Amino acid sequence: MLTIVRNTSQSRLAKNRPQALVLTGDLDEQAQRQMQQSAESGEVPTPETALITKAEAESVKKAVAGLPTAFREVLVLREIHDLDYRAIAEVVQIPIGTVMSRLARARHMVLAALQESVA
Repeated sequence: MLTIVRNTSQSRLAKNRPQALVLTGDLDEQAQRQMQQSAESGEVPTPETALITKAEAESVKKAVAGLPTAFREVLVLREIHDLDYRAIAEVVQIPIGTVMSRLARARHMVLAALQESVA
């Protein structure tokens, strides 16, 4: 029974393993330098940059979730669903001018909330 579980788990891990697996201890100096340069240039995300990106995304989600419903609705329709102002006005049933002002205010409130969370 344990052999079946072991073989099944190894097969699953092999199937789901990332294609690019690099062990830096096995690389020569030139290859290590190239890998370091690509990591510094942002081509290959390091664990640190991945964690920072995740934390920033969480902060933005919290800031958007904290918006009043009318502002959050317009912001999500524009930035997430990529609707134009006219389509947003039709969906929400408000004038285009109101869409533009709510969107500007929502963006301002999100920026203010993000600045408060940093401070």
